[in-house]
Amino acid sequence: MSRAVSVCLLKGGIGKSTTSINLARELAHRDNDVLLIDLDPNGHTTTGLGFGEEFYSEAHLGDVLLDDAELEPTDLILETGFEIDVLPSNDRIEQVESDLGGVMMGSARLKQRVVDPLLGDDYDYIIVDCPAARGKLNDNALYATQNMILPMRPESGALSGLEKTVKRLIQPAREHFNLEILAVVPTDLRDRIDHDRPTRRLIEALISKPNIASKLPNFAYIEPEFFDAIDDGTWDEDLPKPGIRHRSAIDASIREHMPVRDYAEACDQLACYDELAKIVEIGEVER
Repeated sequence: MSRAVSVCLLKGGIGKSTTSINLARELAHRDNDVLLIDLDPNGHTTTGLGFGEEFYSEAHLGDVLLDDAELEPTDLILETGFEIDVLPSNDRIEQVESDLGGVMMGSARLKQRVVDPLLGDDYDYIIVDCPAARGKLNDNALYATQNMILPMRPESGALSGLEKTVKRLIQPAREHFNLEILAVVPTDLRDRIDHDRPTRRLIEALISKPNIASKLPNFAYIEPEFFDAIDDGTWDEDLPKPGIRHRSAIDASIREHMPVRDYAEACDQLACYDELAKIVEIGEVER
């Protein structure tokens, strides 16, 4: 089944672009045709894949969404060299945010003009890297994809960012259409989980909420009783390391403008991105 997915959270700097790039790459590695759409005005996915000049191009995605030029989305799609294609962001796409508020069906343009024409025929999967702010671009992404992946870093404001996303994006959207959360993805985790540090606080908070715990991939899930066993000294096995762990290779791959698979194929965290790709393929976490 073909599927479109938004990678989204109303908080910046939490790994949306890194997650989007590596999820798309692992889907392609699994013999799928994949398009990665950069809808974020910051353009981190676009520049992260080496298309810094294209970020300032004259023609851009906004022209497709607003009818300002006779452009098809295929006129703008770029081949990356990593088995995925990208529809880049642009330094003027922030202006499109306000312009979409004044056009007919302004929240449906991405679905009508990009996702519906391409999904299933040209591409098996479309991944959308979303802005960190609420607005018409995010509305377009959610309506076009109707599936979400929520990445989170263990830092101050992570849980409030999740709560804000649920209240300001997901709940209002569900009043109008079905919107599925495929996975909540803790990423860039560094600490041991037997210490009262950000990693433990994030994982423990997520697994304490059953509706969120069911969305944690297996690489991020721990049985709730684990922390009791740690604290009372009855845990006698190796400590698990949940979530996508911090690796210098992941940071370096972005600096070198490529996915992790193509920069450091031996990186142990590729297994996490592969599981995330499987979740997208089947449409849910399988415990």
